[in-house]
Amino acid sequence: MILLGTIVNGLAIIIGSLLGLCFKRIPERVKTTIMQAIALAVMVLGIQMGMQSEHFLIVIGSLVIGGWIGERLQIEDHLNHLGQWLERKTGAKDGEGQIAKAFVTTTLIYVVGAMAVLGALDSGLRNDHSVLYTKALLDGFSALLFTTTLGIGVIFSFVPVVLYQGSIALLAGQIDRLLPSELLDMFIVEMTATGGVMILAIGLKLAGILDMRIANLLPAILVTGGLVSIVYYVDLLF
Repeated sequence: MILLGTIVNGLAIIIGSLLGLCFKRIPERVKTTIMQAIALAVMVLGIQMGMQSEHFLIVIGSLVIGGWIGERLQIEDHLNHLGQWLERKTGAKDGEGQIAKAFVTTTLIYVVGAMAVLGALDSGLRNDHSVLYTKALLDGFSALLFTTTLGIGVIFSFVPVVLYQGSIALLAGQIDRLLPSELLDMFIVEMTATGGVMILAIGLKLAGILDMRIANLLPAILVTGGLVSIVYYVDLLF
């Protein structure tokens, strides 16, 4: 079943979020320390991913062009509106705007990492779900921690995760036929680095150091594919 890994990943986020509700009575100072620790770990992960780039100009170009597209499309505003809509529909109350914030923050963390793309591709091409199973364990545990600090809004992030990874898995067969393996490998490396910069920004935002509309950078992932293709075919020609 092609979508098995994606479904397990979504269920892990739901279960982790529900377990996190059991720890909601943690003192505020403890929550603050936990969130700061998470922020540091997210920043380190982002730096590690960003350092993998072999063509950092591609990363810079992707972020600049992607950021411009994201601002024009107002992606972060739309995600916030979706989070607020979910809050109204479910009647969940976790502080003004907190559910939308939790939804947007965790959605970004769960979809911009390389494991989301690699795992979905493995599921679609080889029916191998091992990467997504590993991601499910990580996402489930982080969902538990995030829920203790950000609240129940974390649980709703399973929806974009399932849609995003599921779409890649279903399209994987077409991707494999259309793209040379070398081009796909190059894209994964530069996409990982581009996502790493965004994850670093998320960590800085969680720590209260940076105030940035990070969701508006999401088109950078698609732009990376275009720039990598240009560089790949130019190298073939010359």
